[in-house]
Amino acid sequence: MAEVFNTQSKVIITCNRRLSPYLEQEVRDLGFEIKRAFNTGVEVKASVNECIKLNLNLRTASQVLYEIKSFRASDANELYKQLLGISWEDIIPFDGYFSVTSNVHNETITTPLFANVKVKDAIVDRIKDKKGLRPNTGPDLSKAVIHLHWMEDRAEIFLDTSGETLAKHGYRKHPGKAPMLEALASATIFATQWDGKSPFVNPMCGSGTLAIEAALIAQNRKPGLQRMNYSFMHFIGYNEEVFFEERRILKEITDKQNLPHIIASDISADAIEISKSNARTAGVEHLIEFEVCDFADTTIPVGDGVIMFNPEYGERLGVHSKLELTYKRMGDFLKQDCKGYRGYVFTGNPDLAKKIGLRASRRFEFFNGKLDCRLLQYELYEGTKEK
Repeated sequence: MAEVFNTQSKVIITCNRRLSPYLEQEVRDLGFEIKRAFNTGVEVKASVNECIKLNLNLRTASQVLYEIKSFRASDANELYKQLLGISWEDIIPFDGYFSVTSNVHNETITTPLFANVKVKDAIVDRIKDKKGLRPNTGPDLSKAVIHLHWMEDRAEIFLDTSGETLAKHGYRKHPGKAPMLEALASATIFATQWDGKSPFVNPMCGSGTLAIEAALIAQNRKPGLQRMNYSFMHFIGYNEEVFFEERRILKEITDKQNLPHIIASDISADAIEISKSNARTAGVEHLIEFEVCDFADTTIPVGDGVIMFNPEYGERLGVHSKLELTYKRMGDFLKQDCKGYRGYVFTGNPDLAKKIGLRASRRFEFFNGKLDCRLLQYELYEGTKEK
């Protein structure tokens, strides 16, 4: 088995649906060539040491998967035989711990858990045969993770170099109610093409995720600075010097001199306390001005900038009149008090969006969990719009 840390292979970087264009740009900016982009990720060529760089830098990714082998397998027995031929004793310590995740669509497999057990059995049997001892296994993703991707009769086995998802950025100890996932928050900010220098205003901030991600982006402060454990650390051949060198670079490229005006407001004092606590953990509390107030009383700095709302969506059917009024007030506030800004509303409710009463200049498609959502962009002109 080639030494995976220094040997390039196919690497799939996954993301949530519709985040792929933003992930693709992030990966390119790190100097990687994109071999293929698809709805839930991108493909590059990289070694596991290069996967360390990807894991620490990417804001919109979920997992970084390094391919060990691809093969044909029509059923579980064939899968087991193929996996038994891999030198697992050179990858997973015999006294270590690993877990298995999978994405399986094969007519002989009724539950992915059965496929996971077959993968686990092959790895354990091989290591026990070679080393006389077997590693422990279980569902915990905090150690080594192996991922199976099996469609019809094509199977691929990967080292999941991330483990716990990268889509959470590690500062949200208090999520608040219905929070936006950090990777999604980052992608929506990328979609606005905010310059990171002009004001960023986030009324109805909830647990503060949008304002915090804006502050992190503005200072080029990468998610890897918040996290000290990844799956790649639990494979044979891991050199911690590579990880610490990568972290040193992250600290070096952080721009602490850039101090844009970021304002987060919420009518709930509890929400603001949660936001402050999250911002403190993320190391950006000093960059955000927090206000307890109705959204219409949020301070709007003079000049131009970005103002972004992520209001409640309500139920799809039978929308409450209270929310209809809120959306109408949001539209009035944007039109009257935010001239010169670009306004954004992220919502999963098209009926409520109509109540904003402004014409969207652009619509960006996203998913929040399984909910089909839109980020609506509004140009808020000073005076009248030139014909």
